[in-house]
Amino acid sequence: MTALLKLAQSSDESLLIDFFRESVGMWRSERRYYTLPDGETKEVVSTIAIRFLTAGCEELQKLAQMHDLPETVSLICGTEVTWESANSVTGRKESNGSTLFGALGNILYRDRGFATAKPITAEYYFPNPKTLCLRTEYNGSVFEEELKFIGSKYRTRQSIISRAGEQIMIGQYLEKRID
Repeated sequence: MTALLKLAQSSDESLLIDFFRESVGMWRSERRYYTLPDGETKEVVSTIAIRFLTAGCEELQKLAQMHDLPETVSLICGTEVTWESANSVTGRKESNGSTLFGALGNILYRDRGFATAKPITAEYYFPNPKTLCLRTEYNGSVFEEELKFIGSKYRTRQSIISRAGEQIMIGQYLEKRID
């Protein structure tokens, strides 16, 4: 690997550590999902708790094992995200659960995906220090996501889900820190 590539990778890892640390806490997430091409809309509100995970912790070791990484490899950091969601209009409970994220190089390892319970990976990069972009591919779908800090109390998120080269869903989120 060239020195320049290693430097860029190290820079993104450093930015990810900072981004994950800044994400720690409780968040209220107001989400709107648009199903394409018909435009059907679904609104969801979630309470999200984010916990920072340090290199070598038990959760990241288990995550590395799920991805069959060599025992000599250690994920540099991660987060545990738990959530409870309800439909904003009906109040009906939508989902609750948790997921683990761990990072190494420009790859984000997850214990599950948005639409699968299987472990997945995403490529990530930072167009600027406050904006994290992810690209995930599995089961014939592509998930492109952007998470952006707006000051210290707000984040915006946008997810675009595509299949066979066509966009099938857009998710837009406003997240407000509540702790």
